[in-house]
Amino acid sequence: MTRTLQLWLGSKAQDVLIYLFGDSAVHLSVEGLGSITVQELGRIVREALHIPESAQDAFAFWLSSPLLELQLKTRHQPYKLCRQWQDLLYRFTEASEEDISQDEPCLQYRRNVFYPKSKELQIEDEGVLKLLYEEARSNILTGRYPCDPEHWTALGALSLALDEGTGLDRQQCTAIMREKKLSSFLPAHVVMVSGGLLSTLRGKSSRQAGLEQSLLEEYRKISTSSGNPVESTQLLHLYLNMCHTLPYYGCAFFFGEIDKPVQGILQRGKRKAVNVGICLEGVYVMDVKEKHVLLGLRFSELSWDHSYPEEEGDSHILWLEFDGEEDGTPVNKLLKIYSKQAELMSGFIEFCVELKSASEGGAAADTDGEVSASQQPTAQDGSNKNGRGGRRGMLRRQSSVVCSRVHSLNTISYVDNGKEIKRLKPKRAASFFTRQASAPTYSAVQVTESLEQG
Repeated sequence: MTRTLQLWLGSKAQDVLIYLFGDSAVHLSVEGLGSITVQELGRIVREALHIPESAQDAFAFWLSSPLLELQLKTRHQPYKLCRQWQDLLYRFTEASEEDISQDEPCLQYRRNVFYPKSKELQIEDEGVLKLLYEEARSNILTGRYPCDPEHWTALGALSLALDEGTGLDRQQCTAIMREKKLSSFLPAHVVMVSGGLLSTLRGKSSRQAGLEQSLLEEYRKISTSSGNPVESTQLLHLYLNMCHTLPYYGCAFFFGEIDKPVQGILQRGKRKAVNVGICLEGVYVMDVKEKHVLLGLRFSELSWDHSYPEEEGDSHILWLEFDGEEDGTPVNKLLKIYSKQAELMSGFIEFCVELKSASEGGAAADTDGEVSASQQPTAQDGSNKNGRGGRRGMLRRQSSVVCSRVHSLNTISYVDNGKEIKRLKPKRAASFFTRQASAPTYSAVQVTESLEQG
């Protein structure tokens, strides 16, 4: 099965495969597929999947490939966008001509980035929950959603229970884990043993045994928590609720690079690959290799902008500005994210901010309070400095993958007023950018020279 929008053009009705997470697809026969819109196609898919009206906004269509992922708007025509895919890759990726020529997008039906987590908590339909679970599970296993050991162990045990039921004994559990392999339940980077051949041979057996034991213990907690078998809908809710404690659950992801801190002459100019997750709550910059958060900011904690290349060879840049300090002095910090997707990210942030502002009050205000009570920092705890957030106790420790690592970032801590470099004080006295999540809080600084000078 090829991963592309598949058409058979020989009859009035044309066939299309729409992919779902969990290695499945919906096979439809549609008339006028070449000009059908996302809105029209969505109605057909919802009928095929029996999606209830109450959850019709939970999913959206995406064009996805290893090089680029785009959530489509209701007015978009998927087939026409597929034909423009190479142009989109040239515009928004650094991929080579060869990679672009060989890349094919698939049309996916997956979670809508703009669907509130609070509404997801109210879903009871097992089919809808299963679709959301398969997507969340994929993001956990691939490391797109970084999480701590106790977190991925508990999630792995829930996956085991969903796949095999809650009535397995120790021997059966061990046999299934070895037959399916631990990578079916735990993130790939966790299962892999790093190091040379000798360390791999020595460590693989003991490490696997330790991971199996941890999974088994968590599974036994599930199976013994009730005298009766746990219903699958309950297990699905438990899995998704645990994923909701991760601040970047439901994010759209973009690829970029940031400067590595200078550690010597040889280190100068090197960059680190990052994933940038953006959702209704904020922006999260994650280390692609280490699978942890480098910076997490709620929209109320940042200003942002993007800049185009001034000369050939320069990069598109997304600028994130946030509060920090240098030698005990409060300053504005700037993080440069190099990416051809900078314009996409900036527009995405702006749209999320507008949605957030429009929804404040009424149902959305109730929603925020509901989530805050169990997962988010309160106004009094002061724990959201630098986007660290007041997560559950297990996620608030310094070593948590969810915590920001501002000290490891190569940021600009100064402002250029056109004549000389000066520190900003008092804290957050001004901002570089006119694009801000909370306009009354900050006023913009007019910068007469390029930010690159900072």
